[in-house]
Amino acid sequence: MKQKTKQAARKRFQFTGTGKVTRRAVKQAHFNSRATGSETRQKRTARFVHPTDLGRITDLVPYPN
Repeated sequence: MKQKTKQAARKRFQFTGTGKVTRRAVKQAHFNSRATGSETRQKRTARFVHPTDLGRITDLVPYPN
């Protein structure tokens, strides 16, 4: 039986062609007008998920494509 994908996790993570997983930067939702310019620019870039968390994410998103 196929495993269902957690839709909340699917919306939060993107999978690259080489198998890496990217995520958005934290603290990006609101109150960004208080942040400095360098903080705002750093929040725009996607981050890679740490390898120790990959197992949990692949359980939530078993079929990444």
